[in-house]
Amino acid sequence: MKKLFKSIALLCAVLGLTFVAVGCGQTKPDYTAKTAESSLNAGKDLEGKTVKFKVTAYEPASFFGYNMETGKHLNFVSQDNPKVKKGDTVTVKIKKVTSTMGSFIITYSNLQKN
Repeated sequence: MKKLFKSIALLCAVLGLTFVAVGCGQTKPDYTAKTAESSLNAGKDLEGKTVKFKVTAYEPASFFGYNMETGKHLNFVSQDNPKVKKGDTVTVKIKKVTSTMGSFIITYSNLQKN
């Protein structure tokens, strides 16, 4: 009986640690592409916030650098190659947002492929 109890306790501990480990790396983003674009259009400051979006177009040699496009006017740009392709879903942390000719140019950090 004691062996059975120890086995069940060990199994529960292992399962508990597994669930904790799986959940640790996943945090809910602050915005989606749609909610981020609406907030930016309303004049909100999103610096430091996270956005999860699907890359609808990817321009590796744009004027601003590597450009991941999403939404109507969102351009997530970096000087470093994000190694993504059209259709990938990513989460980024916004560093800076500027508005140029009706589009938002957003620099980011902490790119995570989802």
